[in-house]
Amino acid sequence: MNTVPDISDENASERRQRVTEGSIEFRHVSFRYFKNAGAPVLEDVSVRIEPGQLVGIIGSTGSGKSTLVSLIPRLYDPDAGEVLVDGVNVKELSLYELRESVAVVLQKNTLFSGTIAENLRWGSEEASDEELEQACRIAQADGFIRSFPDGYETQIGQGGGNLSGGQKQRLCIARALLKKPKILILDDSTSAVDTATDAAIRRAFEKRLPGMTKLIIAQRISSVMDADRILVMDEGRLAACGTHEELLKNCLAYQEIYDSQKEAAGA
Repeated sequence: MNTVPDISDENASERRQRVTEGSIEFRHVSFRYFKNAGAPVLEDVSVRIEPGQLVGIIGSTGSGKSTLVSLIPRLYDPDAGEVLVDGVNVKELSLYELRESVAVVLQKNTLFSGTIAENLRWGSEEASDEELEQACRIAQADGFIRSFPDGYETQIGQGGGNLSGGQKQRLCIARALLKKPKILILDDSTSAVDTATDAAIRRAFEKRLPGMTKLIIAQRISSVMDADRILVMDEGRLAACGTHEELLKNCLAYQEIYDSQKEAAGA
């Protein structure tokens, strides 16, 4: 039982510093899942994200999108370089405080047997009914919840089997918002939501959550085209960074993704 955990708090300061702003910076970050693996999953990635920004992340499967954001709450540590939150290396922050400040919503999240309200309160046990409803309005879930005869007291089966994929994703987003994180990461977590609802969620983010840093990994460019900035990942490298308009002019990889999706939509 002498195994040393890969992720530890031994470098954290005793003051258990809280994340108060939500800035994120990657400085020359490289990462491999296994030491003797071939090409790195991430290679020399450097970018800074300002507090409150909405940043999209686009790239093909295996380009390193999910791996990059997993370094923020220290699910992994980089092999080289640094990840900073609020200007502090994440290794120097209390792991508890760091993870309390970051909420991650995956494409497939877990719902439990119980009521909708009980599932939502996994984000915050102390959340009031008003806070539940506010989070659900931002996540565009309040409407469909109220369409059920029992509303927020509606029983859902294990895994949310009596809900659609889009409904489950919206509940998981609302649950993450109840945590009141400084950094919110959506990892392809609106993939089952129609484009109009997807856009409504982003508008609500902009209007209601200006102080929260929001990272959205998406397959659809339409899900991130109005972001403050978009990161384009390609084979573990940051290929480009800019607004939708800038990338259409200057990034061939982004242009190709945009054209292929536009063509598919018109088919």
